[in-house]
Amino acid sequence: MEFDVLGWPDDDPTVRLDWTRFAYAGKFVMSNTGKALARDDGDIVGAVSFNADRTDDAVGWLRYVTVREDYRGEGVGPRLCAHATDRLHERYDTVKIAVNNPFAYHALHKAGFGWTGDTTGLAELVLAHPAPADADYETGLGRYRERDLSEAEAAFVAEKLDAGAPAAREPPA
Repeated sequence: MEFDVLGWPDDDPTVRLDWTRFAYAGKFVMSNTGKALARDDGDIVGAVSFNADRTDDAVGWLRYVTVREDYRGEGVGPRLCAHATDRLHERYDTVKIAVNNPFAYHALHKAGFGWTGDTTGLAELVLAHPAPADADYETGLGRYRERDLSEAEAAFVAEKLDAGAPAAREPPA
């Protein structure tokens, strides 16, 4: 697996993803965000977009993360986000992302993010890297119990809360 930054927001990078195999595929055609990719044997299997915070020059944001359907559950998302975050730290002190589901919350925790205690107006939990000193995996994940979850999401939350926080992974080399 190879990870790289396709371009920064000022580079106007775009990437066309097959909308039948990638969620949020249309978001990667826009050129106003940077893009980082995961490739396997040259084929794109994951992508993440990013840009600067509009009000704080010390903060960068991961915006959309997508993994090709046949690679989901194999750790591509957390590894790609860890790689992108490592690169974003060359320009920003803090990297944030807002997540709207327990699967993304868990994956980003593996990438070294922690819940800030903040939410967006869209009911997304705001995570930061480096993780805040008082970040509590279980409290953040438990917030999803307050939502209307699918059966799979509810089972996932219960399983992960019972298991405790996973270890954060190092970014890929």
